[in-house]
Amino acid sequence: MPQTITKTKTTFRKIEPYLYLAPATILIILVFVYPIIENIHTSFLQNTASGIKTLGLTNYTLVSQDPIFWQSLSNNGKLLFSVPIMTVISLFIAIVLFEHVRGWMFYRFIIFMPYILAIPVVGQTFVYLLGLNGIINTLLRDVGLNLLTQDWLGSAKWVIPSISVVIIYREMGFGVVLFLARLMSLEKEILEAAAIDGANFWQKHFYVTLPQMSGVIEFFVVVELITMLSWVFAYVFTMTGGGPGFASTVMEFYIWKHAFAFRSPGIASALAVVLLLVTTVLIVLQLRLRRRSLEDIA
Repeated sequence: MPQTITKTKTTFRKIEPYLYLAPATILIILVFVYPIIENIHTSFLQNTASGIKTLGLTNYTLVSQDPIFWQSLSNNGKLLFSVPIMTVISLFIAIVLFEHVRGWMFYRFIIFMPYILAIPVVGQTFVYLLGLNGIINTLLRDVGLNLLTQDWLGSAKWVIPSISVVIIYREMGFGVVLFLARLMSLEKEILEAAAIDGANFWQKHFYVTLPQMSGVIEFFVVVELITMLSWVFAYVFTMTGGGPGFASTVMEFYIWKHAFAFRSPGIASALAVVLLLVTTVLIVLQLRLRRRSLEDIA
């Protein structure tokens, strides 16, 4: 009898950690894993002449032949160019604030404030700023710079760059606070030693500060790359509705169109799977580059 009790206790101790993890695991499966599996299954469903749904590649074939799909993917690709610009600007501002310029805490608050605002609020604000008769064009006309006025959100040429500016304006606050937090955790002795050795402002931060921030910079870049691929729906929906034409349509917005406006869940699911694959490839690529850099350092 004591041996049985001992075995029972031993078995319970082995499975005890899994019992603690079970509720969270079940929740993750229900909220994330199951919808992904169901979405992939739906993407392969196709209607037959008899009305019976069968598995096939029809949805993916239609997606590959759709020029709007390629334009949406191209628009997401164009938005990716915002990431290096955003990273450099955020780094520069964070370094300047790190030097404790007068009022740096107030400036940090002002820069971070757009990030905590809802995207529709930011988007609608810029609609008033960038509209054909918006505040910016009105100011340009008032000072005699009519040649610089543009239909920023109504022009196929300028709509994606305009949305990029809005995204950079909002997301930049996250980068500044993130980089500033890392800067404030650096050892001051290293920076002081660089200053004693005669390093100027640029040399100190380029050769001493930036190498120690590689990890957090990579994290920010990956997060923003994912944002440009799968978190820009609210900007497009609020500011342009995908227009003019399909000039500002992105993958998220096109998925939403097929799912709810066009009532094509199969094609919407196929588009979602493509977006998931592209995002996964970027994440895996970043992890491999990160592992390789760590191996080189070791």
